[in-house]
Amino acid sequence: MTIGNRFARELPEMAVRWQAEDAPEPRLLVLDESLAADLGLDPAWLRTPEGVGFLLGTALPEEATPVAQAYAGHQFGHFVPRLGDGRALLLGELTDRGGRLRDLHLKGSGRTPFARGGDGLAAVGPMLREYVVSRAMHALGIPTTRSLAVVATGRTVYRESPLPGAVLARVAASHLRVGSFQYARATGDHDLLRRLADHAISRHHPDAAGAERPYLALFEAVVTAQAALVSRWMLAGFVHGVMNTDNMTISGETIDYGPCAFMDAFDPATVYSSIDQGGRYAYGNQPLVAEWNLARLAEALLPLLDDDQDAAVATLGLFRTRYNELSSAGMWEKLGLSGDVDRALVEELLTLLHKGGVDYTSFFRALSGHGELGADFDDWLPRWRALGPDTAAMDRVNPVYIPRNHLVEEALAAATDGDLAPLDRLVQAVSAPFEERPGLERYAAPAPQDFGVYRTFCGT
Repeated sequence: MTIGNRFARELPEMAVRWQAEDAPEPRLLVLDESLAADLGLDPAWLRTPEGVGFLLGTALPEEATPVAQAYAGHQFGHFVPRLGDGRALLLGELTDRGGRLRDLHLKGSGRTPFARGGDGLAAVGPMLREYVVSRAMHALGIPTTRSLAVVATGRTVYRESPLPGAVLARVAASHLRVGSFQYARATGDHDLLRRLADHAISRHHPDAAGAERPYLALFEAVVTAQAALVSRWMLAGFVHGVMNTDNMTISGETIDYGPCAFMDAFDPATVYSSIDQGGRYAYGNQPLVAEWNLARLAEALLPLLDDDQDAAVATLGLFRTRYNELSSAGMWEKLGLSGDVDRALVEELLTLLHKGGVDYTSFFRALSGHGELGADFDDWLPRWRALGPDTAAMDRVNPVYIPRNHLVEEALAAATDGDLAPLDRLVQAVSAPFEERPGLERYAAPAPQDFGVYRTFCGT
């Protein structure tokens, strides 16, 4: 195993050398063995004390250069010029079996110079939430950072109440964010901004290097990647919860599973995050917020675009066009239909789902013949059936199992008390979301009526 230090070496102005804190009583809770093997890591070794030390960042190869990354960000619309990894560390880069460079990164590994008064720690529940949800997102085919392992530290973390501590080891194409470019721009160092852009092109969008205007091509590539990502979120009913610019990647992967959740009853105003009082990041607002974040990236890149605002605005406009195309085509596919999209039919369906308070995920499986629809669709159904839907194709794109909120909370509560069995069963279900299996019926069912109003927390 060789762990690289490319980010730390190429962008030292954005990397603070740091060391993870020791864990008093480390214990491996969960490990994605398939991901480990893909990274060239022996799952059996990762379960040894030495391997657990590696996952904690306290027993690394000599060549490793763990760093806290610097970045800025708009948090709920307010710009903060210096955020950075307050409780996280980039251990370095690994090369997977496909020859791709992947970041290995920790959350909850202790205070860094970017901690801003926080304790730098994480609790078992939020770290296992990221493990479950990222496993589900990957299985759904949605680009995502992935959770390699969660290790209990044996340290108590104090939030609203004392909680058992944990460290998450996650893997990503990289941790470059819109906020990374905002940080570089805010320094006024155009050479740093250019080197960061060159690093992003080389790592994620190499075709841009040969373009007539490579930095404009980089921006277009990020716009396109984010349009694809957010359209997939929306089709799956996913609510990110905290779409700050420091949580939008240049690679087009989902990052930061804090107050995230999958929508139960269809409602564009759905908000699960306890800190999103105004609904800025509600389900239906996500495309608009993504476009707003990309406008902030355009602003950061302007010195590399020769201050050509017209070109930046024109390129930003591609987001809405591409998002609308992908969203419409994806919804048509969920309905088992091909050919030209009847937007009126789709809009009417979404109105009926909202009016009827219908569970979003269950509806599409029921529509293909796997249950009751749960509302009045008598006028809509004949027009849909007249188009000749392919119900077998529907079952290939509409999941049976998602991390339903009541099941996630049940599993996390049990895990916090030391019982991992409910979490293991939930992960088993969501890791193969399209395959209906006997014995997993409760994982396909909507939330019980007494589940109540659901709120999620970022865990810091």
